[in-house]
Amino acid sequence: MRRLSRKKALSLVKELDAFPKVSESYVETSASGGTVSLIAFSAMALLAVFEFFVYQDTWMKYEYAVDKDFSSKLRINVDITVAMKCQHVGADILDLAETMITSSGLQYESVIFELTPQQRVWQRTLHLIQSRLREEHALQEVLYKTLLKGAPTALPPREGAPSEPLSACRIHGHVYVNKVAGNLHITVGKPIHHPQGHAHIAAFVSHESYNFSHRIDHLSFGEVIPGIINPLDSTLKITFNNNQMFQYFITVVPTRLSTYKISADTHQFSVTERERVINHTAGSHGVSGIFVKYDTSSLMVTVIEQHMPLWQFLVRLCGIVGGIFSTTGMLHSLVGFCFDVICCRLKLGVYRPREDEQLHNQMNNLNNHQTPLLAENAAYE
Repeated sequence: MRRLSRKKALSLVKELDAFPKVSESYVETSASGGTVSLIAFSAMALLAVFEFFVYQDTWMKYEYAVDKDFSSKLRINVDITVAMKCQHVGADILDLAETMITSSGLQYESVIFELTPQQRVWQRTLHLIQSRLREEHALQEVLYKTLLKGAPTALPPREGAPSEPLSACRIHGHVYVNKVAGNLHITVGKPIHHPQGHAHIAAFVSHESYNFSHRIDHLSFGEVIPGIINPLDSTLKITFNNNQMFQYFITVVPTRLSTYKISADTHQFSVTERERVINHTAGSHGVSGIFVKYDTSSLMVTVIEQHMPLWQFLVRLCGIVGGIFSTTGMLHSLVGFCFDVICCRLKLGVYRPREDEQLHNQMNNLNNHQTPLLAENAAYE
């Protein structure tokens, strides 16, 4: 009884088989079918390799939310070289809360304003990357995934001892400020703070020594991440007027970066530049110097590096194999049908005038032979 029940169950399972096997004696192979199969297998292999490359690649997902962190401090990283001596210039930051941040976190270093050939190559390379980033914004994702591995983006140091006089001043370092709008000043004289505001002691600096030609090697907000290129990096401004004012209007956007290489909280920013000559007689008022006015955005951007899951890769791979197999099968059947219609009319029973004409002549001859016999029979009767 157990054997009978097993046989019934096995026969029931066989009836449910959705993939019946065809005996090899009933299968007919052809050269065209082999050619189509070869093309199909080649396409499957090629697309599978491409799909594997897509599976290995990653992409950046951007999410936007309201920035609720107002109590933390904002870090400003500065590396600016001014074509004036260090005793003649000073830097400070003043925010909307009238909180003055002196240059205690910044260092003044006497340097040469002109770059070495190696430094010029670095500057041209950075200019090229900046121009490409303005045209192709998607290149920023490539920088996130590749340059974050630690590629150096800082100005290479000067080789050898300087032979020229140190007539420029490099202001570099970082300071922490409140997360409100503020203004970074670099102008003539050292800054001083008093209850009614702030001022710069410029009385002892001659007007002929004013020269605010400058180079911004690095300016960023938040944590310093190697590999990220900021909009003002490698900016060079040359002026021949002693009363030149340079203004940079910056909007800072908090950014949380999470990739497979690094996870950090930093800030991106956009900038608008303006420069003008101070001429009080013509109505152009102001103070000569470099002014970086920044403001923080209320939105926070989260950048997450994502990867295709394994199950999705397998599903897409199965879709490629099944789609190519079904499509090539239909194309092979269609091509075979068209070939039979054009070249094999006998198999399809198409009208052939020559054979029909021969059959019609045979029927006429047969009728001609039968008609006299009928007449003779009638006469005998």
